[in-house]
Amino acid sequence: MRGSWGEPRATLLRACRELEAAGVEIVRRSNCYETMPVGGGRQPRYLNAVVTVRTGAAPGALLRLAKSMERRAGRKLAPRMAARPLDIDILDYAGRRIGHPGSHRRHGQLILPHPEMHKRAFVLRPLQDVAPHWLHPIFGRPVKALLAHLKPADRAGVTLDSARNSCKKGVS
Repeated sequence: MRGSWGEPRATLLRACRELEAAGVEIVRRSNCYETMPVGGGRQPRYLNAVVTVRTGAAPGALLRLAKSMERRAGRKLAPRMAARPLDIDILDYAGRRIGHPGSHRRHGQLILPHPEMHKRAFVLRPLQDVAPHWLHPIFGRPVKALLAHLKPADRAGVTLDSARNSCKKGVS
């Protein structure tokens, strides 16, 4: 979905520049992956990527930065799972557990690790690019095992972006 920062690929690259401008060091970038939207309705394919970062910001401050960036990229309040120009999730923060279990999640509440990440190939596949030895802080399973546990159809719905390595380009 096009937002105020442009097409999805440009938006992802701009998000990386914005993070770095805010003092968040990007350590590794995954490839970009095209994926089918989650949640139904007529939506365009999504472009997903994962970055690992180094920051002195607390998890809550990092979440506030991410949400501010989403708004500047053109994200509006919309129904859950609706198309949006930018959606930034904090998947893990040094293995911390915050707000688990996630059964009573409130809008805007940070839960770590992300409560749905282990069910989503569009998260796990790019995560495997940047952190192949990462272990889920609750399940203790590596990303490769979590990905293998998903249905083949879910894994097949995540394909390398046609502009190979487009998310791995350096910040310009």
